[in-house]
Amino acid sequence: WQLLLLLFTVSVSFYTFIHVLSSKPSSSGVYIKSIITMIHLYHRHNCNLYSNLLKGDTCPKCEEDWELHGEKCYYFSTRESTWNQSRDDCRRGGGDLSISSTLPVQSFLVRKLKQNMNDDHDTFWIGLTDSKEEGKWLWVDDSPLNTSFLFWNDTEPSNGQGSNVEVREGEDCVVMGRKSGADDLKCWFDVSCKIPYKSICEKSAETRRV
Repeated sequence: WQLLLLLFTVSVSFYTFIHVLSSKPSSSGVYIKSIITMIHLYHRHNCNLYSNLLKGDTCPKCEEDWELHGEKCYYFSTRESTWNQSRDDCRRGGGDLSISSTLPVQSFLVRKLKQNMNDDHDTFWIGLTDSKEEGKWLWVDDSPLNTSFLFWNDTEPSNGQGSNVEVREGEDCVVMGRKSGADDLKCWFDVSCKIPYKSICEKSAETRRV
């Protein structure tokens, strides 16, 4: 269907171009540039499909077992380890723990986690912590948590209050995920950084010529 959509778009654009050319010849150059730009932007999301149509363009690419979303690659590690150990693993792979600071990224991660989780307790580390200063949540790149995009579950962050298990060191790191579903995308939980969980790594996608 994507190929049909592209063909339809090009056909409509060509018809409109002919109409513009016949009525306003001076506008033809501008319109050609608009068509090229439109195809290029659409191609960025469908690189493999259009690789034979747009020679010399670049496409974002991920290594094997990493998943592409936008300009980033994500790896869903099933190895359970502490937050710091998980971060070290991500760094060894050329990235860091994931930053879910936008609605599209959060939606993507929630959808992928539902496919990777065994149950609601099978959550994954992300790169959010307030270990430097209690209540001041920072991503691993030291950017502050955007209060416009908060995906805390229910009464989170709780810092261990109301928990059946005493958490002496507090809950300064964040896991995410809900196997049963999170239609509102609110599935962040603050937990002890020392408890082993699975993790999500993130790094910039490579680019390649097509």
